[in-house]
Amino acid sequence: MIALFAEPAARRRASSSIPGRSVPHGGVATGMRIDVATHILPARYFAKLEAKPGFFMAKRVKGIPCLVDLDLRFRIMDRFGEYRQVLSLALPSIDRLGPPDATPPLARLANDELAELVAAHPDRFAGAFGGLPLNNPDASLRELERLAGHPAFFGVQIHSNVAGRPLDEPPTLRVIEEAARLRLPVFLHPARSAAFADYVNETESRYDLWQIFGWPYETTIAMARLVFTGFFDRHADAVIITHHLGGMAPHFVGRMNGGFEQFGTRGAEGETERLPVPLAHPPGWYFPRFYADTALFGAAHAMRCGLAYFPPERVLFGSDMPFDPEGGPRYIRDTIRDLDESGIAPEHRRMIDEGNFRRLAAERTRARSA
Repeated sequence: MIALFAEPAARRRASSSIPGRSVPHGGVATGMRIDVATHILPARYFAKLEAKPGFFMAKRVKGIPCLVDLDLRFRIMDRFGEYRQVLSLALPSIDRLGPPDATPPLARLANDELAELVAAHPDRFAGAFGGLPLNNPDASLRELERLAGHPAFFGVQIHSNVAGRPLDEPPTLRVIEEAARLRLPVFLHPARSAAFADYVNETESRYDLWQIFGWPYETTIAMARLVFTGFFDRHADAVIITHHLGGMAPHFVGRMNGGFEQFGTRGAEGETERLPVPLAHPPGWYFPRFYADTALFGAAHAMRCGLAYFPPERVLFGSDMPFDPEGGPRYIRDTIRDLDESGIAPEHRRMIDEGNFRRLAAERTRARSA
């Protein structure tokens, strides 16, 4: 195993029981909440981003102080009582930040900083998803090996495309399969930009449609492309956590199942499209094998739909903090309220709020020790 950053003494001494800091801001009392969908831009990494004029989502992320201001982040977190975060890098994805020889150092820098944050603030941060330079698959494999042995990293973040290219291309798929082999959970985050036009006669998507509607679609397409490779037939225990409660999949299950039953009938006459490999089950069987976070931004009916679709052991509390109109607290508050109104059993709520994360984290610990 390649050596990673030394583990600071503060991390080694940290207690596993975290005392509460304040009365929770609304919601049903459930003990600790561990939020697996919280984004950050560590200081040295953000300085590198700022040196790249016009980087993807620049205006958006520069307008959210909580991405870089830890004191502000902690004040927001204190509103929610027993609450910790699992950190992941905010957009842009690392593969968009330069050619293949330039992105690996950025990934290492970002991951070093993520590890430092988790080590310095164990009462705030329960872990991190490392970033990968996926436009350089060989470097990504080396970074996976680096991250897999360090306790700060719960998993890795992978975006729904690699600089516009699909996840099922062999070099990228090899990285995802290696993460599964290493027992590293993968956080699948959408990354569509305005360059994905809404119509063929246009050059860009308009009115933020590429993000508002395009991201759930993009997540679902990435899920499907992985399913069609036979990924879950080869890696039945893989943990791929889909952002926004599985995108479109829970809401379109009938259309999905009926559509796949008729696969191959919609193409041109005389042409038959085939899946790349035979699947052991119908395509729709695989989608609930993904995991999902609860980041739905205040839509209790959609939360109920997603919770009816995914087994309770495959759902983790996630808010998408701090990408809300208030710059941090609103989506945490909305997610708590959506879960409060969902009607799920108390034992399932405890699984979602913290139990599923702790179970997966324990599996990660065992994998590191093997």
